[in-house]
Amino acid sequence: MTPTKQRSPRKPSRMMRRAAPLLPALILLLIFMLGPIIYSVYLSLTNKALRGEGSASTDFVGLANFGQAFSSPQFWHSVGLTLIFTLVTAVIGQNILGMVLALLMRSASKIVTTLTSAIIIAAWILPEVVAGYLWYTFLGEKGSLNGLLNFLGLPSQDLLISLPILAVSFANIWRGTAFSMLVYRAALSQVSPDVDESAQLDGAGGWRRFFSVTLPIIRRSVLTNLMLITLQTLSVFGLIYIMTKGGPGGASQTLPLFMYEQAFSFGQLGYGTAVALILLAIGGVASLIYMKLLPREDKS
Repeated sequence: MTPTKQRSPRKPSRMMRRAAPLLPALILLLIFMLGPIIYSVYLSLTNKALRGEGSASTDFVGLANFGQAFSSPQFWHSVGLTLIFTLVTAVIGQNILGMVLALLMRSASKIVTTLTSAIIIAAWILPEVVAGYLWYTFLGEKGSLNGLLNFLGLPSQDLLISLPILAVSFANIWRGTAFSMLVYRAALSQVSPDVDESAQLDGAGGWRRFFSVTLPIIRRSVLTNLMLITLQTLSVFGLIYIMTKGGPGGASQTLPLFMYEQAFSFGQLGYGTAVALILLAIGGVASLIYMKLLPREDKS
């Protein structure tokens, strides 16, 4: 029996040489990511303010800012609107519409696919501020929508006043559907036509083939897309601010706008930072839920 050859322990100098190329990236992460997070946690535990009480001297207040948020009806109102906005916009709107467009493009001609993709992606690459202004001019009291309704003999509507959270949701669906469509087009291209044809020969209809064959194959892409658009939608600020500024009367004030109001309009920087960390925690919980929904073999 030949003796087994033991591996010599790695020399520290060799390990350091191998890790050296990673140092710049590690330093940048510490400076630009971890540093602001630690400073935000510190701010959330203080009464730091831009004006009024707390502006002259900053004192440690512990978890008082978080307690103030959890006992505030306005905060919970914003949490509810944020969840509604995310559900309507990301989970239902962008996700389903993106999937439908991707499925339709599988059987469409190349010209139709190219033109449709160009129009939808053009909406996606618009900055939030530009998209918000376009929808503000379209849905406003003297906007294009009311011009069209009056031309058809129908009464004018002011959705920015009567249904503001729905109006900003429509705008965000219009702007963000392209991302889901691109993700699902790439995922559907990985599904072999032979699999679909085999299911068709077995007598499966269109809906059965989609839910029993296609959807299980692309489930990882579906959950990844849902996680990404959920996190993106939770932090939407510019679009809503341009269209409604969170009004009227806070009827479209999601958590990012509530945080901005507390931190910069009212000058309560510590309290606003605590709300921002709660929003970060909500995004973390959403990510964990999506990761939990992934099958075990897809996590490895």
